[in-house]
Amino acid sequence: MFPSIFTDELGVDIAQALPTIRSWGLDACDLRGRVLGRAFEALTTEQLAEVKGLLAQHGLKVGCLQSSLAKVHLPDDARLRAEEAKLEGVIRAADALDCRLVRAFFYWQPGAEEAGQLAIRPDLLQRVLDAFAPLAERAQAAGLQLAFENCGVTPAEVLAVLDALNVPSWGLAWDVHNGWDSDDRRADEAAWLVRHAQRARCVHVKAQGAVAGMGETIPYDRVLATCAAAGMQGPVSAETHNPDSAVSHVDMSARVVQVIQRAWPTAAPGDIWSAARARNASRPKRPYEDDPVRFVVVGLGMGHSRAKTVTETPGAVLLGVCDIDEERAQRSGEAYGVPYTTDLRPWLDDERVEVVYALTPTGRHAEIGLQALEAGKHVLTTKPMEASLAACDALIRSAEEKGLLLGVDFEMRHKAANLSLKAAVANGRFGRLMGADSTLKVLRTMDYFRSNGGWRGTRRWDGGGVLSNQNIHHLDELAFVLGIPKRVRCSIWTQNHEIEAEDAGHALWEYPDGLVLSLYATTNYPQPTWYHRLELHGTEGALSMVSGGPYSAPLTRWYLNGAWTETAPEQVEPPYLSSADNFCAAVRTGAALVCDGRDGRRSQAILDALYRSAYGGGGWAEVEPELV
Repeated sequence: MFPSIFTDELGVDIAQALPTIRSWGLDACDLRGRVLGRAFEALTTEQLAEVKGLLAQHGLKVGCLQSSLAKVHLPDDARLRAEEAKLEGVIRAADALDCRLVRAFFYWQPGAEEAGQLAIRPDLLQRVLDAFAPLAERAQAAGLQLAFENCGVTPAEVLAVLDALNVPSWGLAWDVHNGWDSDDRRADEAAWLVRHAQRARCVHVKAQGAVAGMGETIPYDRVLATCAAAGMQGPVSAETHNPDSAVSHVDMSARVVQVIQRAWPTAAPGDIWSAARARNASRPKRPYEDDPVRFVVVGLGMGHSRAKTVTETPGAVLLGVCDIDEERAQRSGEAYGVPYTTDLRPWLDDERVEVVYALTPTGRHAEIGLQALEAGKHVLTTKPMEASLAACDALIRSAEEKGLLLGVDFEMRHKAANLSLKAAVANGRFGRLMGADSTLKVLRTMDYFRSNGGWRGTRRWDGGGVLSNQNIHHLDELAFVLGIPKRVRCSIWTQNHEIEAEDAGHALWEYPDGLVLSLYATTNYPQPTWYHRLELHGTEGALSMVSGGPYSAPLTRWYLNGAWTETAPEQVEPPYLSSADNFCAAVRTGAALVCDGRDGRRSQAILDALYRSAYGGGGWAEVEPELV
């Protein structure tokens, strides 16, 4: 997934548009019209070579060929032949410009009386398929990846055509603004976002719904996070459609690009449903909202989204942000309207700051946390707590000596599903526990490992590989629900990445009461997804929870009293919205932390034992959870 823009939205021809587009920090652009004075599919071979040279001169690639192919309603024979000729021009451009992604339509642009009918009328759908068949066959033979836009048609109609064509690589060119004001979206916004993101091959962002003052604001941060979690690889393109004649096309396009850049996900893709759900949809009241807890967020990779969490947390206020990368610091500061710095010291010296929220690389949590504690600030770190038990212990001792709070941000402890499962285990719903297995399958590329200085996948700064980074969420989930194993054994492999640490790991956990758990995690899965499965069984019942991968929605089944059901025996709702919300309650009211430093150390102790086993030959390693 990468940001892009339609070159013709600047209101000038391509030669004038490209230097401006490059100056905005974009590496890609989309072609439609005003390409040497014409639509891109009408260019000659010589003109395509000229365009390729212009793109190379400015260091730009083509993200998508935005054609008007088949944008006509049930045409006659003459128009069908014209569209077939247009497709040949599209193929010629795709070959010359090394871009196989093509936005297209499918001969359905109905009037108001037929709007939406294609999704529910098989006879109409067959007429469309019959007319479009020659184009579909030729495009597929040419290796094009078609993305059909929901312009003039409903998203449901696009999906109906895609299902009928059954070409897995083809999908939706998702214009989010078209359809935002729909009953489907209002009924279940998260499901609406997931459904479209899973089929999207590219996204269009218009000024309306994106630029402030241009209609209802669409939460493009959630839109893009959902697309990233769905594994979309194509462009997110500014298709400005400037609605304000008082503003130039260039200026309005720049504003749309800035919206895209500010909404861009900074954390690696995770669970798609978590990305799609609105935070604090029903914002609770907190008794200390008139005296909110004052945060500074340090480290603005994942910290960019956590800074947003702070701004959305009742009883919290974001005073500022900090990152050694000035561009990232500026981006977050401007996005949330707070001061930004590249140096932590001004915030440590600021008496207003109460909490330092550390989201730096794992191996720097203690470095940041110890400075903050020394300055009298409470500390909340992201997961895992640190890269070594010794560093965890230093943080715990310092916090306890100074009487300050130390918490670890394990967000899965605030999910209703995990709280309900924890209650079921505690209440003996499964009888005596005997077996469990947890698998996590995700895809991470070398670009991911090389980014931000290349700290990921290193033992010193990331604490390890897939077990320490991605699977730590589920490791803590298991510790939270099932408790701490007595001993573990582990094997790790580096199968497909040039990194120091592992990209695949398998472990066995043995509990004192006889429960045996199998754990597997990899970053080598071919699909960009967060595919997680947890199964648990005992003498009286069982559980199966799956999400991601081949599952379009999370699926949970309980085997209790001799039958399978979707209903948890105890439905427990989380008392806090997030770790930040819990931390505020702890600061202002003395409430217990859901995961304090000593509890965070316990999960780190399991991870430490896994690595001691793996690097020590794969034998059993005792887990040492408590600081002594």
